[in-house]
Amino acid sequence: MTSRRTSAAATTVAVFALAGLSSGLSSGPAFAHGSMTDPVSRVSACYAEGPESPKSAACKAAVAAGGPQALYDWNGVNIANAAGKHRELIPDGKLCSAGNDKYRGLDLARADWPASPLTSGAHTFRYKGTAPHRGSFALYVTKDGYDPAKPLKWSDLEAKPFAKVTDPRMESGDYVFRGTVPKKSGRHLIYSVWQRSDSPEAFYTCSDVVFGKDSGGTAPAPTASAPTEEQIEDGQGQSTVEHGGHGDDDAATGAGATAAAPAPQRTVPAGGEDGGPATSAPNAPAPAAGSGTGSGEVLAETGGDATTAYLAVGGAAVLASGAALLFAAARRRRS
Repeated sequence: MTSRRTSAAATTVAVFALAGLSSGLSSGPAFAHGSMTDPVSRVSACYAEGPESPKSAACKAAVAAGGPQALYDWNGVNIANAAGKHRELIPDGKLCSAGNDKYRGLDLARADWPASPLTSGAHTFRYKGTAPHRGSFALYVTKDGYDPAKPLKWSDLEAKPFAKVTDPRMESGDYVFRGTVPKKSGRHLIYSVWQRSDSPEAFYTCSDVVFGKDSGGTAPAPTASAPTEEQIEDGQGQSTVEHGGHGDDDAATGAGATAAAPAPQRTVPAGGEDGGPATSAPNAPAPAAGSGTGSGEVLAETGGDATTAYLAVGGAAVLASGAALLFAAARRRRS
C-alpha cells in the first residue's frame, strides 16, 4: 500500500509541476517595449499631453473613446503572436490600435491629430525602446491623396516600406536609424512595424506628419511632442505593462540572465527580405559590448519569450524524469 501511495504521489507531483510550467509559458507580466518618438506617434503625443486631461481635441477624443489607461500604456501597442502576419491580423480601420480594443481611441479618423513637421529626403528616426530587443523596423507612408478624416486602411499605405532596418543601434534608450522620406506634401501618416526576431511579438505605431503647410483640416493641428524622461518615469506607476530593459531594470525583463547578442545595424538590400527598398544607414557603428542605456547598447533576447520557454521545457523534463524514477522504485519495492 505504501509503494502504491508513493507511486501515486510521484505521478501527482509530476502532473501538477508540468501543468504549472505549461501555464508559465503563456503567463507572466506583459512587457512594454516602446513607441516612435521621431516622428512622434499618436499614443506618445497624447501621453505627453497628459493621460487624464490632454490638451488637444484629438487626444481628448481618444481618451473619451478608450479611457486614459491606453495612454499610460503608451509603449505596449502590440500583437504577441504576430510572426509577420500584420495584414492578416490587423483589420482595416484598426491599424493604429493594432486591433487592440484598449487602444481604439487611436483609430479615430480626424484631421487634427498632433503632428510632426517632416521634410522629404534623409531623416534620422528615433524609437523609444523601454525594453530593447533584436528585430526589424519597417516604415510605411500614406499614398498621395490620403484622407485623414477617413479610417486608415492598409491600402492607404504605399505598398512597400520606404525604410527598413534590422537591429539598429541605441542612443540614450532610443533606437536610431536613418531613412529617405519620399516626396510628399500636406498631411500624411507614417506607419511603423517593429517585428522582433527573438519572438513572434510585433509593435505598431501611427505618426501623424505634415509636409510643408497643413491643409488637412480647417485649422492647423498642434505640433506633436514626445514624452520626456520625467513624464515616462512619473507614469510608470499607472501603467499596466512592465517598464524595463535599461540599467537597473534589466532584471525585470530577464536581460541580466540572458546572453547579449551582437546587434550591429545592417541595411536590407534593395528588393530584400520583403522586396522593400534599402535603408541608408551611414551612422550605424557596431554596438559596444555590454548592456545598459546609451550609444552602443547591445540588444538581448529579453521579455521571457525565448529563454523562458527553453528553461520551462528543461524543467519539465527534469521533473518528469524524477517522477519516472520514483515510479520505478515503487514498482521494484512491490515486486
